[in-house]
Amino acid sequence: MKAAVVTTFDEPPHYDDFPDPLAAHDDELVVEVVATALHPRVRSQADGSHYTSTGELPLVPGIDAVVRDAKGKLYYALLDDTTLGTMAQRTIIEKDRSVRLPKDADPVTLAAAINPVMSSWVALRHRITFKRGSSVLILGATGSAGRMAVQVAKQFGAKEVIGAGRNPQRLIELSALGADRVLTLDQLDQAADVDVVIDYVWGEPTAKGMVDLITHRRDRGKELTWIQIGAMAGPSAEILSAVLRASRTQIVGSGIGSVDGRDFRAEIGDIAKAVTKGAFDVRTQTVPLTDVATAWTRPLDGDKRIVFLP
Repeated sequence: MKAAVVTTFDEPPHYDDFPDPLAAHDDELVVEVVATALHPRVRSQADGSHYTSTGELPLVPGIDAVVRDAKGKLYYALLDDTTLGTMAQRTIIEKDRSVRLPKDADPVTLAAAINPVMSSWVALRHRITFKRGSSVLILGATGSAGRMAVQVAKQFGAKEVIGAGRNPQRLIELSALGADRVLTLDQLDQAADVDVVIDYVWGEPTAKGMVDLITHRRDRGKELTWIQIGAMAGPSAEILSAVLRASRTQIVGSGIGSVDGRDFRAEIGDIAKAVTKGAFDVRTQTVPLTDVATAWTRPLDGDKRIVFLP
């Protein structure tokens, strides 16, 4: 079969032959891939930089997809790290990590949306005790996952949602998605006494922004939970010890390892239903899998997610 194949972490995947998949256990199923998205998590998988990478090559990237079984039924499937991902004509899924989709489901929309929605959805459900009426600040709100986080926070009952990012023009667009206020990353001193920060940025902007935000809180004794999900600005951030001692700030991560795989699986059905009902504004760009190398190196359009069609 044909697939996007990674043979070196220094180059993008290329369209090539890859061995046909064979199910090894009763709970596995060989399926046809209908649509699979290029998430930031997939990019780090393909360049070996993700913290779960084993360094094993060659590999087919891709962590989720809309797939079709031999009877023509559609499913959304979530995969563990494996050398046979979803950017292929066919792949192997585990039956208990897939959700049956309705016949009228749009494969492209679901492939694009479920992963970025899941990042904040699972974080608020399983990493903290989120209270309705809380105020939420989202760092990196102009990216695909950040845009979804604005909508997730509103659907979960946030009283105020503040979107923060670098691009002022894209920040303006967030009001249509439910953002009550927008800030650039150098204006976090104006975030006031937010309850929760969802951070897709990390790096130097977070290091500076945390100082700006905390030193300008009216009530430093009020609890602040900082959820680290992405690292678009860098894998490390220099957090000042004095900032943590001078406030009731708790930093938690949300991702593979900090969230049990069963918790991810438990949320897939509800997320798929919400996406299918049109609960989220989803922007996509479809690309034939044959063009994977070109699409991989194309400049990112932050609010659109590339979806490959094998």
